[in-house]
Amino acid sequence: MGRAVKIAMAGEGGQGVQSVAQILMDAAILEGKEALYIPNFGVEQRGGVTIAFLQIGDEKIGAPKFKIGDIVMALSDRAVRRTQMYVGPQTLFVYDSGIQGVEGDLPKNAKRVLAIPALETANKKLNPRVFNILIMGAVIGATGVVTVDNARQAIEKRLAYKFEQAPELRELNFKALQEGVNLVAGMGVS
Repeated sequence: MGRAVKIAMAGEGGQGVQSVAQILMDAAILEGKEALYIPNFGVEQRGGVTIAFLQIGDEKIGAPKFKIGDIVMALSDRAVRRTQMYVGPQTLFVYDSGIQGVEGDLPKNAKRVLAIPALETANKKLNPRVFNILIMGAVIGATGVVTVDNARQAIEKRLAYKFEQAPELRELNFKALQEGVNLVAGMGVS
């Protein structure tokens, strides 16, 4: 793996990007990798754009913040605009294909721009509640930073209390994870 993979995920408050970053960090630690996560909240906690900065690698990671991401994921129109500055010539820029009116705001300097139907897939095939886990699967599918197995273990650990109250949520989350991986796997990214 070598140097750390730099991941920036941005969305509106409530889309769960921070919890996804935390679960990915847990999964990386389960794999014995180095991981560093730092949240960045918008001005308004409710409704502001929130960004999760995550780095996963084999060696110690120097600084929590970075200028350019290897993968930048934007889950709302405002997130698309806010994340422009983290995109460079090696960046894979991923956004939700359901976001309207951002065509002119998509980065021109990215290595690749990828639109994935994450929200639509969560709503139609699964449940809107697991949208963030589907996004997590997409990050794993695009970067391979952690194995799906360790991701499942990390989800299990972090959401155990929810699964106890509603056991059907476990399968739903695992399905969402795999669905997210599949969304990008079919697009020749790696």
